[in-house]
Amino acid sequence: MRTEHSGTGARTAPASGAGPDTGTRSSGPGRLLVAVYGVFALSATARAGYQIATKFSEAPLAYLLSALAAVVYIVATVALARSGPRAYWTCVAAVSVELAGVLAVGLLSLLDPAALPHDTVWSGFGKGYGYVPLVLPVLGLWWLRRHRPGARRAG
Repeated sequence: MRTEHSGTGARTAPASGAGPDTGTRSSGPGRLLVAVYGVFALSATARAGYQIATKFSEAPLAYLLSALAAVVYIVATVALARSGPRAYWTCVAAVSVELAGVLAVGLLSLLDPAALPHDTVWSGFGKGYGYVPLVLPVLGLWWLRRHRPGARRAG
């Protein structure tokens, strides 16, 4: 064990460097978030894999964006399910990239439909998935903010 000092006093943390986070991000409602991210990871991976394998030449940008979404969902799922500061910051980065991707691809698909002749996971702000791709990173970032390593929660 090592003692960490902050402006509010000392905390004891495991010597492994895992920090005070004990996996609470993936417990309770966090499990549902991990499950939804897992479903999207599988779904986006299957979609991108099929699209790239069977019709890549029809819309390469759209299919590569679907593959990017799949990678982002996989990274977010794994990082959200793990504990520790490194997993936390990896998840924050992945979910932030997800939100930026949904907003950028959603906007591009509306302003220039010819740029993405076939839909991606993030086209139309996730319209094909019931707008879950737009809502999910907002919920994810909110959840992460509430469960950041070292954060003190009332109660």
